[in-house]
Amino acid sequence: MSFSRPLLIAWGALIGLSLLAALVTLSRLPRWAVAGLVLLLALFKARLILARYLDLQSAPGWLAGATLAFTLWALLAYALYLLPLIVT
Repeated sequence: MSFSRPLLIAWGALIGLSLLAALVTLSRLPRWAVAGLVLLLALFKARLILARYLDLQSAPGWLAGATLAFTLWALLAYALYLLPLIVT
């Protein structure tokens, strides 16, 4: 079984981003900041998976569209998370 170098690099980056997200959750940052950082790291991971594993790097229009959709979803999720904090 052989793996291509770019996929191994992407896999390593995904592991690194996952570890970074775990470290962020252990930090003393406010919960709203931790939530934002974890969502941002999830967006980076989603972009990496789309580009490398689904090979959307060869279709930049699709990659941009999918990235936009994920970003809008993450912004909506974060806004809904922050809403009770702002209202009270």
